[in-house]
Amino acid sequence: MAVTSEQSAPAYRGKIALWWLIASEVMIFGGAVGSYILARTAGPGWSADAAHLSAILASINTFVLLTSSMTMAMAFAAYQKADQRGVQRFLLVTILLGLAFLGIKAYEYTSHIMAGLVPWSGPFWSFYYMLTGLHALHVVAGIIVNLILLLSARRGLSTGYRIEIAGLYWHFVDIVWIFLFPLLYLSY
Repeated sequence: MAVTSEQSAPAYRGKIALWWLIASEVMIFGGAVGSYILARTAGPGWSADAAHLSAILASINTFVLLTSSMTMAMAFAAYQKADQRGVQRFLLVTILLGLAFLGIKAYEYTSHIMAGLVPWSGPFWSFYYMLTGLHALHVVAGIIVNLILLLSARRGLSTGYRIEIAGLYWHFVDIVWIFLFPLLYLSY
């Protein structure tokens, strides 16, 4: 595939590298989710544990993440229009929404831990903390990347194609949550 004049070689290589990263992450999450589904179908008692989760908090977190995907797309659209203030504004909102997601998740973890529902409380809780914790680490990574882009944009440096690549990663993280949400919170 030839690189077009609109797409520089670094941008093209960056996208290819990100798609390879996403492919490897799909394998990690796919294996973890597949193991969860297999273990859950193999034994009883999962529904009682899953009933302790708050579908309301998870729904709010889903709304927060989906909104952050929209603001990430708006940051890229602002970049395409050469609207540097828009890039900064939408990256900041995306970061704040990512932090809100993590804050809600921290509240959730704290309430479970205070109730004695820790990873070694049973198979459900082991999977719950592993799956949501792995996802939260990816949210943290996305926030860090977006923060670097925001600081670069504030210094007047070109964020260029990096916003598009960061957006692809951010959307991937959101898609993972779309799978985790019903599997953990709605399947009891």
